[in-house]
Amino acid sequence: MRLLVAAIGQKMPAWVEQGVQEYQKRFPRHLDFEIRALPLPSRQSGKPLERLQQKETESLLKASNGCFRIALDEKGKQWTTRNLAARLEDWQMQGEDIAFLIGGPDGLSAECLQACQQKWSLGLLTMPHPLVRVMLAEQLYRAWTITTNHPYHRE
Repeated sequence: MRLLVAAIGQKMPAWVEQGVQEYQKRFPRHLDFEIRALPLPSRQSGKPLERLQQKETESLLKASNGCFRIALDEKGKQWTTRNLAARLEDWQMQGEDIAFLIGGPDGLSAECLQACQQKWSLGLLTMPHPLVRVMLAEQLYRAWTITTNHPYHRE
């Protein structure tokens, strides 16, 4: 099973890379966790938003081809950590590769959202996309620890 985070934006601050790598190295070898940073189309004045989002959509869908896709979207369902852990167990049992899609500054296009099997909201707050990468890595790691009775998660 592979957990893929496909995210628009390649130039992240060092703290984002460090945070993601910290959780990435904690995952067991049999659970492949990968962050794939995709190019952010140039936002020159006069370029229509639809064209920019279309390029982002093409990149995200290509990167997540063959995966069960989950869009990170503010209008998605909110899951508890326990819900995420239960879903992670189900995905592991099914042997599916899972892709979490994070859009650019303008979010995910309607086409990209429609191509996803699920939509997940990390909460009601608006969060910067770099922070979402770290939070997602931590929550996936936490969910894995719940499924294995590892002492990382406490209630």
